[in-house]
This record gives sequence, C-alpha cells and structure tokens, in this order.
Amino acid sequence: MTAGARARTAAARAGQDGARAAGVAEKDTRARRGARGGKHGGGGLAAAGVCGLAAALALLPLPSYGGGYDPVETGAADRAYAARGPDDARGPESAASSGTARVPGGAGDAAGFPHTANGAAGANGSGAARAWALPGGAKAAEGTPAPGDAGTTGDATVPDDDAVPDDDAVPDAATAPKASGVANAAAAEDCTEPERSLAPSSADGPSVDAIKARGKLIVGVDQNSYRWGYRDPATGDLEGFDIDLARAVAEDILGSPKAVIFRAIPTNQRIPALDRGTVDLVVRTMTINCARLKQVSFSTAYFEAGQQVLAPKSSPVTGYDSSLAGKKVCSAEGSTAFEALERNSFGATFRDEHDGSPRDEDLLTVPNQLDCLVRLQLGLVDAVVTDNALAAGQAAQDPAVELKGGKPFTAEYYGVAAGLGKDDLIRRVNHVLVEYRKGAWQQAYDKWLAADLPGVTGPPAPKYRPEQR
Repeated sequence: MTAGARARTAAARAGQDGARAAGVAEKDTRARRGARGGKHGGGGLAAAGVCGLAAALALLPLPSYGGGYDPVETGAADRAYAARGPDDARGPESAASSGTARVPGGAGDAAGFPHTANGAAGANGSGAARAWALPGGAKAAEGTPAPGDAGTTGDATVPDDDAVPDDDAVPDAATAPKASGVANAAAAEDCTEPERSLAPSSADGPSVDAIKARGKLIVGVDQNSYRWGYRDPATGDLEGFDIDLARAVAEDILGSPKAVIFRAIPTNQRIPALDRGTVDLVVRTMTINCARLKQVSFSTAYFEAGQQVLAPKSSPVTGYDSSLAGKKVCSAEGSTAFEALERNSFGATFRDEHDGSPRDEDLLTVPNQLDCLVRLQLGLVDAVVTDNALAAGQAAQDPAVELKGGKPFTAEYYGVAAGLGKDDLIRRVNHVLVEYRKGAWQQAYDKWLAADLPGVTGPPAPKYRPEQR
C-alpha cells in the first residue's frame, strides 16, 4: 500500500471515528433544537464527520465568499448557534450541516485538501479531483434577515446583488391572498397525469399583485446542488439552471431578473416553506407527482429526470437491483428517491433507527440531498439513490463515484411549485415557461448541464388540464 493510500485510509477511518465520537454532542444539539421546530435545515454530518478528519489533517481555511456567506469552522456548531441566539429573525441556522461546515469531498489526501469550494474540483496528491460540500446555512446578506417563525427550520435568506429592503418592506409570501385552489384539488383527486397544469396567463391576480406590491419575488432554492443551484466560490453569487429560471420569472413579473430574494431551503423543507408562506415559489429540482399535488400547486414540467443509483466506481453495486441487498443506502427525506426505496429497497437498509424523532441519526435519511454524497465519500453509506440530474453533477465533482445501472429506473418531471390556491401565480409561471422553452431553456441547458448530463434534446412539452369555459 502506498503512503498516499495509507494516509487516505487513516483519514477515512478517523473521519468515521470522529462521526461516532461527535454523535452524542450532535444528538444533544438536535434535541434542543427539536423543541423549537423539528429537524434543523441543512444537513447533519459535517460537524461530526469532519471532527475525525481534522484529527488527521490540517484543513485549509475557506475564504469569505461575500453575499452573506458564512462558513462555520468544524467543531464550532454550538458556538455559532449560541452567538446567533435561538430562533432569531433568520431562524436557527444549522452549523452542524454539510452546508455550513467545511467538508472536503474526498477524504484522506496526504498533502491535505485542495482549496476549492462549491463543487469546483481540485486535484489532490494523486491527481484525482475532489469536491467540497457546499455551504448550506448562509446568513442573510446586507442585513436582510429571512422572516422566521417559531418553527422555522433554518432557511437561509440569500438576497440578490441589489440591496434588499428591510424586513418591514419585504413581508413574507404568506401575506399574499390565497385563491380557492379548487382546480388543484380536483387534479389531485383525479390524478393520472400530474404534469398537467393550468393554462398559461399573463394576467395579474391576488398572488401576483402581492409580489408586485412587495417589489421582490421570494424563491426557495438550493445552494448545494452543483449546476442547478450553487454558489460561485469566486463571486459568492448563486448560479445554476434553476437560478436562471427563477430570475426569468422575476423579470416577467417585476421587470428585472434581479428583483428576487433567494431563500436556501433543504430538500425536506420545500413544501413546509410554501405552507408557511416563507417563499412565493420553490424552484429546486422538485418532482411533480400526485401526492404532492395535494399539498402544493405545480407549473408545467421544465425538465425530465429519473431516479438512479450513485456509488463508488469500485463498488459491487450495479444499479437499482439485488446488488443493493445488505447495503446502506442514503436518500433525502421527502424525496421521490426515498419513496422509491420504500416501495422496493432490494434488501438495502435505508432508514435511520430513530427516523423522524429528535434522536434521528440523519445518516441514511438526510435533510439535504448533498449530505448523501458526503456520507458516501466518508464511507458511511454504500450507495445513494437520487435524481440522475443531481447525481450527474455530483459524479462530475468526484470522479471516484459514478451513476450505476445505465439509465434511470423512473421517469420524473421537475416543476415550479407554489402554495395551494395560488392559481394566478402558477398561470403566470406557465406563461413564462412558454417563452422560456423557445430559446432561454436551451441556453441554460448548454451552459449548466450539457457537459455532465448530455443527450437532452429539449424541454418537456407542456401539458395543460382541460378547463371549463
């Protein structure tokens, strides 16, 4: 075994030991926060897993990214939380997450980790590219807190380049009047084609009027998904395919692609964020399905994806099949990947022992999908099930892993989500998508996705529900 290999092995083992050693402290922290609103936003491993890595490696400090970016040093979770105070205007931000802590993507390089971030690959001593996990719980920039409630889960406000007004001038999306939602309820009850949405319209309505009165569109996004919604490490700006679409909606409604406030939300908080009225829309690789139509309204589909297995290239796992038997498989809570494993896990272990309780280990089912990649890289799980569109970006970040099984085992469609009853807003988004499909969609695909997810010939054709005239 080479010196580099021995160092990698030692560091990986140290990481696992650190994860176990820090587990008690992390559980105590989670239990305290649970009384204030459930599981924290962001993720759960980094502060624990990196503790062990830090014992073997001297991590390079991350730069200050600007734009409200707040990387938290490993081991500083409780200090950072105490400094902010419980449930402040932003809500508790999870320092113990793969988003906020400094988590090197590939464990165990003898020469340390490359100074990279946000999925920008850096070469290690062996020449292989490694990824950094993305920051998850960013502070609000320019003094602009995200209005929180008592049960907030750590959603982070990520304002755009323009100065954002104070909270008094930027009320929550919940202030928008709600429509009846009869059309959505009927669609959910008789759901055979969930991708069918309301006919497009450029007309204003109560939800659109509220956005115009506020002067900003509030959009829930991811800042952890490479190529979809992530921070440019050089500028601190949010970028990606979903970000471009959100800006297009803002431009149509408010006349400027910068008239938007981005709020970073974990996978398992997409629907709660709409329920609470924290955001107007969610543009976050969110699959349209019948179950979700009972909870939120969707636009027409803007991207076709599917579930696939991500595992190390050297793994005996061959895909979503019997090779998963006896393996530990990670998925995000509230995701269609978790639902697929519920239907058929092929004998894999995919639930945490205390799933859904304050004692939840957050090992196999995690708040943020990126947390699964961190666990895979640390050797805590054997495989990940997630959308192929997200997994392709993760495989691009870390060439030691790959998509298994050749092709997705499901066909799913991403849509823009709004709260139930906000029919005028959904119609407006569908109106934007009509024009977006004519050219801007292809430009965004070529810029962000084509290199890692080739072969997509165009956006899905829109499907609309028959409406009585």
